[in-house]
Amino acid sequence: QVQLVESGGGLVQAGGSLRLSCTVSGRTLSSYVVSWFRQAPGKAHDRVASITWPITESGANTDYADSVNGRFAIAGDNAKTTVYLQMNSLKPEDTAVYYCAAGIPNSGTYAYWGQGTQVTVSS
Repeated sequence: QVQLVESGGGLVQAGGSLRLSCTVSGRTLSSYVVSWFRQAPGKAHDRVASITWPITESGANTDYADSVNGRFAIAGDNAKTTVYLQMNSLKPEDTAVYYCAAGIPNSGTYAYWGQGTQVTVSS
């Protein structure tokens, strides 16, 4: 069974940085698309960034929501058991619970979800 555990959330001032980690137990993530989502109070889940292995000779494929493109970076470790989300130039509107999720590529669904980690950005 795949279990995902997020860590790295916290309180940071606007303009600061945080790095979130999503670690899998039970298997590697090499067959999955792994995405970070976030949910602010009263709002729906929004996908933030995604990564898939293996794709091209240059490495894993990544994709970002427009709201974070250029500020956030998603990456995976060589063992394909941890996915990171480096968040820079944080804004108060980035405040949310951040979740990682794993799913079958091109399926449109995510079968596995972590418990979430709170990110709070103060102005």
